[in-house]
Amino acid sequence: MTGQVDFDSHLVALVDVAARLVNAHTGDHVRGVEHTPPTSPEDRIAATATALAREGGRVPRVTPADAELLVSRAHDLRQVFEAAAANDLDTAASLLNPMLLSTGARPQLDQREGAWQVHFHGADDSLAVGWAAGCATGLALALGSSWAGRLGTCEAERCDVVYLDTSKNGSRRFCSTACQNRTKTAAYRARTTR
Repeated sequence: MTGQVDFDSHLVALVDVAARLVNAHTGDHVRGVEHTPPTSPEDRIAATATALAREGGRVPRVTPADAELLVSRAHDLRQVFEAAAANDLDTAASLLNPMLLSTGARPQLDQREGAWQVHFHGADDSLAVGWAAGCATGLALALGSSWAGRLGTCEAERCDVVYLDTSKNGSRRFCSTACQNRTKTAAYRARTTR
């Protein structure tokens, strides 16, 4: 056994949720626009529920305590994405290990749609602890695999978005085409106005 993990759609989904939590609750800019993370309990609950919902999936019921725990984790997870994007995997791992410990992250086989899947649960069955454990474990599995170099932060100015690069060649530098185009346009203008 090589220690490499097959990064399946479930693990991609966990890292995607981690990125959505980070992007909802941290950062100053999104795609060149000022971003103010939600501060009221109601707005934090709504942003957290949206981040946890899968595309077209059901939106979970998030309590104020769930939201507060996941907002706190989002700040921690941002540091992991930033360290990994800077290729500082030692720092990323040193940040993730305490998260794994504090959430009590543990694998468990669950049957979904007639097939057994490995899911990650926390020390208790609460929504926030379970998601915090799953997100931390998903990032840990990414760091411990060939996906380590695919945890990114947008390289565009005035954009703090984090992401998992799922492109075929793993060379993504921007969170979106909009940021890529904005950056190329700025570089072109800088060259032609000299």
